[in-house]
Amino acid sequence: MKDEHINPWKTLSSEQVYSNPWISVRHEQVINPGGGQGIYGVVSFKNKAIGIIPIDSEGNTYLIGQYRYTVNEYSWEIPMGGGPVEIDILESAKRELKEETGYTAQRWTNIARLHTSNSVTDEEGFVFLAEDLIAGETEFEETEDLKIKKVSFAEAVRMVMDNEITDCISVAGILKADKILRDRKRSTL
Repeated sequence: MKDEHINPWKTLSSEQVYSNPWISVRHEQVINPGGGQGIYGVVSFKNKAIGIIPIDSEGNTYLIGQYRYTVNEYSWEIPMGGGPVEIDILESAKRELKEETGYTAQRWTNIARLHTSNSVTDEEGFVFLAEDLIAGETEFEETEDLKIKKVSFAEAVRMVMDNEITDCISVAGILKADKILRDRKRSTL
């Protein structure tokens, strides 16, 4: 039996072939687990992916709608954005929630750590549950043309199950939050 903690890949060479303020791309020559030579392209993100599920006192959440250039589709998602790697992820989550919804939260729970597409990128994401909300003003960035939609949390779960929400951080976060909120409700009965 192979030890799952030992990396079976060998990197022969690595060259950065592209970089911008958000990502870099490396082209690597490798020996794969079967012993053959090959190539691997790795996309490295310069920020952590941060997603937030705000829940208000009535059990509603707030979704963000925007046109996503890369997939050429309009997308409903949880509030999210990039957090610089040198900044605490909770601080980045607080900033993103305020920017995109105007809300601040009194209670924060880190509910997920995930890799968005680990076959091609090393991007690491985190999802927070934000509760005890206080309304405020949004602070959209120049590149954002966002719509905010208030829905019941049950409606957000339905949207995931009906493929109306397809962003992987949103899907994982909503489903994990659903389990956490249901468990919490059962434990108080």
